[in-house]
Amino acid sequence: MNSPPTQEPRFVGLDTHPRELTVAAVNSQQKVVLPPRRLRIDELVGWARKNLGPNDNVVLEATGNAWHLYDQLEPLVGSVTVVHPLLVKLITAARVKTDARDAVKLARLLAAGLAPAVWVPPQEVRELRGVIAHRRRLVKQRTQARNRLHSVLQRHNLLPPQGGLFSASTRAWWESLDLSPTERLRVRQDLTILQALEPLIEEAEAEVVRLSTVEPWASQVPFLLQLPGVAILTTMTLLSAIVDITRFASAKKLVGYSGLGASVHASGEEHRDGRITKQGRKDIRWISVEAAWRAVDTSQHWRERFERLRVRLGDKKAIIAIARKLLVLVWHVLSKHAADRHAEEERVARKLLSWSVDVHREGRQGHSIAAFVREQLTVLGLGESLESVTSGSRVYRLLPGQAPTDSEPARHTP
Repeated sequence: MNSPPTQEPRFVGLDTHPRELTVAAVNSQQKVVLPPRRLRIDELVGWARKNLGPNDNVVLEATGNAWHLYDQLEPLVGSVTVVHPLLVKLITAARVKTDARDAVKLARLLAAGLAPAVWVPPQEVRELRGVIAHRRRLVKQRTQARNRLHSVLQRHNLLPPQGGLFSASTRAWWESLDLSPTERLRVRQDLTILQALEPLIEEAEAEVVRLSTVEPWASQVPFLLQLPGVAILTTMTLLSAIVDITRFASAKKLVGYSGLGASVHASGEEHRDGRITKQGRKDIRWISVEAAWRAVDTSQHWRERFERLRVRLGDKKAIIAIARKLLVLVWHVLSKHAADRHAEEERVARKLLSWSVDVHREGRQGHSIAAFVREQLTVLGLGESLESVTSGSRVYRLLPGQAPTDSEPARHTP
């Protein structure tokens, strides 16, 4: 028999799986008031409308369908808490593990105030993260297909022709290779996979660029795009993970969130720092390291810092240190709306120009390319004296810059 909603606060635990879940509830005295019950996922909303109410507090783990379940339950109950699966596992580790026991344990953790909640991203954040992850999967498939084709050349000691190895113009060369029928089939299919993936990757990247012109991202993009080693895809990947810099009280918190902070062992008189924790968002970690390598290649300031570090630490540790310093800079420029003290104005203008071209007139809200670039430079407080910016053989004349005001960003580097 269904238990009707009561006036007594209840703490409801959901142990979820892709197609079904187990639900159980306890009261504030940790007594089971709703015995464990198994439901199909598609039965949850109907069951919740009949059995849950404003005095019920629900908890579930951050698994693949957690955000969808959160959206469904949040209007029906007093609160919905999504908890970190790893931390819950550490708290509730037991030799006897069943879905029913897990649902009750989750409910009891919530009742005791021990449920380690995670931040629930709003819909626009989930969409950006989703399209970035989708693009990353497509790029991974492309890399795998290219690697398989490279292995064909290595196995047969073949020298490729001049030009793009995987361009349309070299397809006839690939198909003319003296290979076995089976290997010829694999080569032909990998070439077809590459041909199919390219427009898909371009479409996904175009969507990421489009999202860069809408809030909450548009007002933050220029402050990251000004940084060396940071292009528009890097910017949007960082923003999709950070979302709102006020979530992080300090640069140290952001570094910790990325997993780039050093692990620490401190016991008694012994204290030592270890490798990076890798406990955090993997996407921030790898994109920061990629940006660090590009910054070292393109910026004299960051190249000099890297050279000083590599003498003492070696290449790998030095680039991790640079990535960490870049993240500290990311925190400062976003939290203070500051311009980088070491920003090279012409380089920043060219990056803004590239962004302006990619977003098209609709993304520029009808502004011309030059006007859009000037507007973004003004936001940053940079390039007041710049009269033009060049892209290839084309020169864009910029409108005169405005004099800095007290409301415009100050230059800052930590």
